[in-house]
Order: sequence, then C-alpha cells, then structure tokens
Amino acid sequence: MKLKQLEGLLGTLQQFSHPKVELEQYPTGPHIASRLLYTAENTFGDISGKVVADFGCGCGTLGVASTLVGAEQVIGIDIDPESLEIASINAVEMELDIDFIRCDINKLRWRDHWIDTVVMNPPFGTRRKGSDMEFLAMALKVASGAVYSLHKTTTRDYIKRTALRDCNARSAEVLCQLRFDVPQLYKFHKKKEVDIAVDLWRFEPCEKIMIV
Repeated sequence: MKLKQLEGLLGTLQQFSHPKVELEQYPTGPHIASRLLYTAENTFGDISGKVVADFGCGCGTLGVASTLVGAEQVIGIDIDPESLEIASINAVEMELDIDFIRCDINKLRWRDHWIDTVVMNPPFGTRRKGSDMEFLAMALKVASGAVYSLHKTTTRDYIKRTALRDCNARSAEVLCQLRFDVPQLYKFHKKKEVDIAVDLWRFEPCEKIMIV
C-alpha cells in the first residue's frame, strides 16, 4: 500500500468525542500514523506477517494502520472502554479483524514473548510524570522484535538514556522528527491548534533468555 493511500484511509476514522485529559488522550493523526507504519514495514519489515500490539490504542488508528499494512494479527490495548468502543467501530467499518482488550498496560501478564512488534503513541507524561516510560518499559518486555513509539523531542536525551539503562532496550534510534498536531480539545487549551515536535523512535529489546 502506498503512503498517501494509507494516510487517506486513516483520515476517515472516528476519533475521540469526549477525550479524557487525565489519560492524555490526543488523536494520532493520519499523517503521523501512516508514516510510522510505512517506515516500520518498508524500512525494517516489522509489520507484514507479524503479531503487532498497539499499546494505549485509543480509537485504534495505529492498529488499523498495522492491519492495512499486512500484520498477521493485531491486538489493541487500552484502559478506556469508550475509546475501545470507537476503535471497534473503526475496525468494523474498515472490515478489519482486530482484537481489542481493556487493560491497564502496567498490569499486563503476557509471557513467552509472542508479540513481534509494539506500536504506540503513549502519554507524554505531562499529566502524570513517568507514564511515558511505563509504556516503553512494558513494550520492551513483551516485544521480541521492535517497539515503535512517539515521544516529545524535548525529552530525546532522557528517553534514550532511560531506555538503554532501565527499560531493557538493546538499541534506541530516532528515525525522524515529526509535527504532532494538537487540536483544541480541553478547556485549558487557549489556541485552536498547536504543533508539538515529536520523535519517531525505534527500539530493539535485549535478547530474551528462555528458561527450559
């Protein structure tokens, strides 16, 4: 699938009707989502034929994109039931088979590392400090291949240092810098739209030691 075609399809998806500020719910726009998945597949081969998990899936944009790019199985995980309902509607309307699970990321108990790739647009950690690294640490625990994640460019040095030191990452690479369009969603937003610089990261987990 071509990049523009993927972006166009993602642009038709429903998004949050009543976003929750405590969960830092911001829609992953089609421009960023399409480039994340297109890069993951066409540069690294991390999507097609793989089992992909979308952490904090929200309305399912990254999960839908993963399926359109050719993932064998996609699992979307979110703590918010209203978001999962929208994500399910998006999957049905696109005629895609995606599994959705309501769960706190920190309470996942997956074993055997059967997830190949994790894709995510985690909380930036502005409402609850450290939530971004909680997502990353769990993603690196369950992924056997790679983790793709978006983080504010201003946190670049911290993300790399913490991922390599504390989160079981073997490698941490910024693939590109993108502009995240944040619309006027909450009462404290004074501007109609704000662009935030974000990094698209690719992390590889350390090799898992299998005990037999």
